[in-house]
Amino acid sequence: MPGGSAYPGPAEALELYTALVNSSGTDCQVKGAKNPYTSRNGHMFSFLDAEGGLALRLSDELGDEFRTEYDTGPVISYGSVMRGYVAVPDDLLRDTASLEEWFAASYEWIGTLEPKPTKK
Repeated sequence: MPGGSAYPGPAEALELYTALVNSSGTDCQVKGAKNPYTSRNGHMFSFLDAEGGLALRLSDELGDEFRTEYDTGPVISYGSVMRGYVAVPDDLLRDTASLEEWFAASYEWIGTLEPKPTKK
């Protein structure tokens, strides 16, 4: 079953997110039926919220650079601030070419973390 198959949010956001992941040049796939996300070595590094907002996980340094460049606030999910994540503005989500650089940076950075052990 493809990622996002039961996604309740905007179809356009899911299409843009899926296109971004598919064009990223990584081996990532969109996972999660209702809550689309990507992960590497057991660490989630991007996700699409129910309103169609994209969040990327970046290092502290890159996160500060991103927030300054795009003037974004914190990512809040289920009432909690998601530390390490940046909110991607809607216009950047539509600009796949520019967003690919940030997605690649997120993918590379998350790859530096120790892999999480599998639960199987």
